[in-house]
Amino acid sequence: MDSANLNTKRIVTVFGGTGFLGRRIVKRLLEGGFTVRAASRHSARVSPIFSSTGRMPEAVEADILDASSIGSAIAGSEAIVNAVSLYVEQGVQTFERVHHVKAAADLAAAARDGKVDQFIHISGIGSDPKSDSNYIGARGRGEVAVESAFPGAFIVRPAVMTGPDDAFLTTIVRLIRLLPIYPVFGDGGTRLQSVYVEDVAKAVSGLIDGRNPKGSSIFEFGGPRIYTYKELLWEIARQLHTNVKLMPVPFAVWKALAGVAELLPAAPITRNQVDLMRHDNVAAIGVPGLKELDIEPRDIDEVIRLIEQRA
Repeated sequence: MDSANLNTKRIVTVFGGTGFLGRRIVKRLLEGGFTVRAASRHSARVSPIFSSTGRMPEAVEADILDASSIGSAIAGSEAIVNAVSLYVEQGVQTFERVHHVKAAADLAAAARDGKVDQFIHISGIGSDPKSDSNYIGARGRGEVAVESAFPGAFIVRPAVMTGPDDAFLTTIVRLIRLLPIYPVFGDGGTRLQSVYVEDVAKAVSGLIDGRNPKGSSIFEFGGPRIYTYKELLWEIARQLHTNVKLMPVPFAVWKALAGVAELLPAAPITRNQVDLMRHDNVAAIGVPGLKELDIEPRDIDEVIRLIEQRA
């Protein structure tokens, strides 16, 4: 019997299973033969998202801030993935609650108490519990909470993720085509190692399938090349066969603009995104990454082509 057939007896619950990364993790797990639950606050979204796949995940209504809904969602699971994320604080949905208190700590504790074998927590490169940024600090404290509640949990830190429906590279491609002058974060010197979201999903699926030759518990996933932000813009313009004129804009101005933008229903930019762009987003040397899981990361030019095909 092959591994895919064996995996059908293994239940994996993915919280945030309809999100940008979560739905790709669900798809990879289904392709690997796993029985998958896509847990989210909006379970009606599951069927439209996965209707074109060969197999469908089980749609589970679960609010990660409601401990009473977590237990039934994870019952019988051998592995749990926490791919829930938050980019704009609204009411009770704060970075501290979603990334630390109510999401990371409570979900990991429920997994431990439920005798779940594996817990994978999606964080991000640069997460720091001591950071002055609410977003970056909450993510760092979330990691600490998970490691405390579920010893041996996998902590996965991707660099900024890209893909045909992302909020980063897709936006840059569209604006470079439209704008005669492109506003840059600061002087454009922030270093980025953006990673293709499908590569991250493949890596997470591989960890659940036991592919961890180094026996590590912390991974940082970045792409094959490191660009400064302005180098990335020039590379995108080259791929699009156009020219781009860059205009440096101080971070203080970006922060003020983002504060106003967050009042809109779909904020084009948020203050936490500005905070993230202040710091290099590069995988740490010595921390296992995609190559340790035998995944060759795809370059930015391939992702740009995919975005162009979807345009």
